[in-house]
Amino acid sequence: MVKTLREMTEQAEGLSSGHSLCAGCAESIIVRQVLHAVGQPVVVACATGCLEIATSRFPTTAWNVPWIHSAFENAASTISGVEAAYRALVRKGRMPEKNIKFVAFGGDGATYDIGLQWLSGALERGHRFIYICLNNEGYMNTGIQRSGATIQGTWTTTTPAGKVVPGKPEWRKDLTAIIAAHHIPYVAQAAAHAWKDLETKVEKAAAVDGPAFINVLSPCTRGWRYDPSKTMEISKLAVETRLWPLFEVENGVWRLTYKSTAPKPVTDWLKSQDRFGHLLRPENEHVVESIQRNVDREWAWLQRQCSLATVTA
Repeated sequence: MVKTLREMTEQAEGLSSGHSLCAGCAESIIVRQVLHAVGQPVVVACATGCLEIATSRFPTTAWNVPWIHSAFENAASTISGVEAAYRALVRKGRMPEKNIKFVAFGGDGATYDIGLQWLSGALERGHRFIYICLNNEGYMNTGIQRSGATIQGTWTTTTPAGKVVPGKPEWRKDLTAIIAAHHIPYVAQAAAHAWKDLETKVEKAAAVDGPAFINVLSPCTRGWRYDPSKTMEISKLAVETRLWPLFEVENGVWRLTYKSTAPKPVTDWLKSQDRFGHLLRPENEHVVESIQRNVDREWAWLQRQCSLATVTA
């Protein structure tokens, strides 16, 4: 059962205040929600990225749980190794079963791109762990470069908008569907503002006997160019424009966990962030139309997946 807000305030924080993440960054909010839902005991591995850098500057740490730093690419390998060692010690009678949970956090650069093959291998081997992708649609820690999660038309420092190209030329990689194709017990998409939806999904992920993956949209005030007070508003807008649908794939069954009755046009999302400011000029109207077509195409595909799952369940 999902904890109430009162119950969460009475729990010890797995990630304390005093870290150096940017004001308005959604990552600390997501991590705290995930750790509240997972509970204790838990072991966390963290890929190189904003979260790792801002929470573990030597000689201090903001983590109140056992925590391991990994390289950019191998948080999934690290946590699966820890999980395997724990299982071996329990199996040999050298350690009691404590129902320890194992969680890995990685940004979209570490997950969509650099660490994908390592994550794929860990999922294939069936380790019992939860992988949380903190998806802020770019390599924000190293200077706002584009990643496989960055959508078409986005201004980044490696896809600057100008006379030659209007931002990133390509659409994004559908990583959640790629992970679902591994046929692991639990896969989901979530967002920072929908805390109850996220905590429900984390609890489901923690309960399965095998790997689980949750892709969480994490608005980035620095890279997305918006006022830090707007983080939750931006997160909600991504869902309402259907740019970031909330859904889960539980034992192969696809299900929407939120469906807006009055979806908003993707232009509302573009107007909310200065990284898309160039797309609002008349000469880039075709890019906006392409983005809307991609959003509509992905939404139609997702609906078919969910409908087919309902028929075959």
